[in-house]
Amino acid sequence: MTNEIQRTPTAIDQIAEKWVDTLVDLDPTVGTYIGRTEGDGRYGDYSPAGHERFVDEAKKTIGQLDAARAVDSVDEVTQTDLRSELSLSVESSDAQLQLRDLNVIASPAQEIREIFDLMPTKTVDDWANIASRLGNLPAAIDGYIETLRRGIERGVTPARRQVREVLVQAQRHAANDGFFADFAANAALDDGTLPASLAKDLGLGARRSATAYDKLATFFSTELEGKATTDDAIGRDLYALASRRFLGATIDLDETYEWGIEELARMVEEQEKVADQIKPGASVLEAIAYLDTDPSRKLHGTQALQEWMQKTSDKAVADLADTQFDIPDEIKTIECMIAPTQEGGIYYTGPTDDFSRPGRMWWSVPVGVTEFDTWRELTTVYHEGVPGHHLQIGQAVYNRAKLNTWRRQLAGTSGHAEGWALYAERLMEQLGYLDDPADRLGMLDGQRMRAARVVLDIGVHLGKTLPDGSGPWTADHAFEFLGQNVNMNESFVKFEVNRYLGWPGQAPSYKVGQRIWEQLRDAAQQRQGAAFSIKEFHRSALDLGGVGLDTLRSALLK
Repeated sequence: MTNEIQRTPTAIDQIAEKWVDTLVDLDPTVGTYIGRTEGDGRYGDYSPAGHERFVDEAKKTIGQLDAARAVDSVDEVTQTDLRSELSLSVESSDAQLQLRDLNVIASPAQEIREIFDLMPTKTVDDWANIASRLGNLPAAIDGYIETLRRGIERGVTPARRQVREVLVQAQRHAANDGFFADFAANAALDDGTLPASLAKDLGLGARRSATAYDKLATFFSTELEGKATTDDAIGRDLYALASRRFLGATIDLDETYEWGIEELARMVEEQEKVADQIKPGASVLEAIAYLDTDPSRKLHGTQALQEWMQKTSDKAVADLADTQFDIPDEIKTIECMIAPTQEGGIYYTGPTDDFSRPGRMWWSVPVGVTEFDTWRELTTVYHEGVPGHHLQIGQAVYNRAKLNTWRRQLAGTSGHAEGWALYAERLMEQLGYLDDPADRLGMLDGQRMRAARVVLDIGVHLGKTLPDGSGPWTADHAFEFLGQNVNMNESFVKFEVNRYLGWPGQAPSYKVGQRIWEQLRDAAQQRQGAAFSIKEFHRSALDLGGVGLDTLRSALLK
């Protein structure tokens, strides 16, 4: 799938490589993510001063890109996309979004802890790095608190709902039986041993980290909660900025809202037809209830879930390699994991640059959940694995003969990645992997939720009129609306809506990204006619690596 001829690095490649070096220096967790371990014992500076250094470096890199000359199409994509990403970062800083950076899923409150999930643990040195990072965690929390305090001073604060929800998360990490205590207690090499002095350092670091999260929780409850805004909506201007960041494209938000309503209606109609195939005359809810009583479609316990995920993923790789896609050997390995947290959500983390840590699919199983329905989740495995995120992201990492480190490891947007993953779900349907009506209903259940999110997210944050015309969107309407459009328990609906309210623009990027991917495929097919090859379209698109969707459009349709 890649061009094996090594491309000579250009001046623009060198700018991109230097930017990666800068990011790894400013935020060593970025290095951990891509497999550069030189900063594994450190955190970046989460204070306002640390953010200012990041913005200064971003502006400097923009200047270097503007002064450089692209020598080929690879350079053109790098120059366009990196400049766009950096410019959006500066624009976001000018809008002071960093001062209100708190939500239930993807803010420093989670990121500071989550990096331990990716740190290697095979050697004494690995655990020594973990002990060092645990020791440095309190300073990272202090810097984050300083930034949020700056927001209080300037009247730029997150929503009170987000503060209250993340307060609970912080308290959980601070508990005597929370993540840090459990992490240190179970620290060991493969042979079960660990030097006593290192075990002591890990225990001390874990206690200090738990204390730091307790301090964060106290700050939330005594300082931030009372000053936080009561308005969940972020407003049109900030939402438009957030949307551009998550898509790497500018869209007509009003047209997209109307399209979302139409797309949701299409998903409902398709679900109803499949429900009738599962049980003649049944409604969607009746078909779901029927499937939920089928013991052949049920998994018991997280071990059974992990084993099923792995078996399903491995089969998809074996089936699709060399037929629908050219899958290199390095990408044929994907690890399916049960996450150490219990907060809900399924996610993917990419491989390190040398593939020493493979791509991983993680399932964060909520407390008390012990049964899982395969008909609901089969499409999720394809979404996170192959041909979804693992193929997309792993291919970019593999393509080192052509792409610089930034293009391979760090470039891209949610709209590109999640749009491709939804596109991949539909592709698996077209290839016959969802011929079982139950599995297809599971796919449609997810697609319906993604369509509903477009309507809900834009509706709430822009104060749009409800689809039935009864009045403006509110958070209360959002909980009711999502509950009507997903077959999930109340805790899932609560978490999801809180996620949308606190992370504006991200949730619609899935379905909007899918829409753009499908538009690009259809445009290429129309232009090429009988010469069109879907395999070649996928090859060309994935060889670009992660990019913004406007960049993807210009690269594929030029």
